[in-house]
Amino acid sequence: MEVLLQGKVVLVTGSSRGIGAAIAEAFAKQGAHVLVNYVTSKERAETFADYLMDTYGIDAFAIQADVTDERAVEAMIDDIIDEFDAIDVVVNNALHGYTFNPEQRKMAWEMDWDDYQHQLDGSLKGTYNICKHVIPHMKANGAGRIVNMVSNLVYRPVVPYHDYNTAKGAVLSYSQNLAADLGSFGITVNCVAPGIVYPTDASRHTKEEVKEGIISQTPLRRIARPEDITGTVLFFASEWANFITGQTMIVDGGFTMK
Repeated sequence: MEVLLQGKVVLVTGSSRGIGAAIAEAFAKQGAHVLVNYVTSKERAETFADYLMDTYGIDAFAIQADVTDERAVEAMIDDIIDEFDAIDVVVNNALHGYTFNPEQRKMAWEMDWDDYQHQLDGSLKGTYNICKHVIPHMKANGAGRIVNMVSNLVYRPVVPYHDYNTAKGAVLSYSQNLAADLGSFGITVNCVAPGIVYPTDASRHTKEEVKEGIISQTPLRRIARPEDITGTVLFFASEWANFITGQTMIVDGGFTMK
């Protein structure tokens, strides 16, 4: 593959593990400089950043910030700009922890507003905070790529995780509105909507019969691995997607078709 991301400065939130780490490594493989954002896993994030530098010869730094804390996000973005003078790509991957277990989920009539608020804060508020403070720098550069992680459950709530799915739907709508506002500045905003991804912390407790049921309805006959998600993220971040904005790509092996 032609290297299209060489030297780009990429912030991936929530990237010390799981899908976020796979995305960060995919950018490093393409020669991009990577900011590994974390909240509490300092040692894990620093070890991972060192691995990326040693393996791919790029600059990689672990950088702490709770994306739901606007002041912490502002300070993180300022630190990145001080170091690199630009942020070319942002991948909003961080969210509040969630366990995908249909047997333990709350039913609609059991939900409290606090359940929704918790997920809205982790997904929508976190994405908003990052975008608010990175957009001025992208506007000044006349270019930028924002990729927001949502979920195929927005389109096919085969398991109605009410709080999680609602929050991801809000991120999708927010992203489309951003795309409409930011296109004239050369900034694109797109979403990637994975299905269940294994292994991750979130899917660790998903029972085998649930996974087997999903596999049986998936044309590619397996569940995604973290590295299956990365290609679409790289595409949206690259020059190949110069004329694409406000779109969502579902990455679930054909489980959801639209």
